[in-house]
Amino acid sequence: MTRVLDSELDPAIAGRLKRNADGLVCAVVQAHGTGEVLMVAWMDDEALHRTLTTGRGTYWSRSREEYWVKGDTSGHVQHVREVRLDCDGDAVLVVVDQEGPACHTGTRTCFDADLLS
Repeated sequence: MTRVLDSELDPAIAGRLKRNADGLVCAVVQAHGTGEVLMVAWMDDEALHRTLTTGRGTYWSRSREEYWVKGDTSGHVQHVREVRLDCDGDAVLVVVDQEGPACHTGTRTCFDADLLS
């Protein structure tokens, strides 16, 4: 599927991004206030642009090959408070106010299993 661009990402931001071979950057999603890591997803320039302009967490689904806005089907909306680019430009940190669980399994975070326990 060819990704459809609604508009352009700011060139200053786009120039700093280091995308993988599929044109994606890793998005680490963190809870505002607690710092808890909620999930990891993928963004291309369009998903990042939509996130920045709408204030809703928008990602690229590699399995479905389509954009998805967190909460559109589940009701578990992410209200974006901050978006930060890491020093290498190959990942973004999306700080959100999460309504309900962030994980598709119904848990607050996708990182609920401690492998050392």
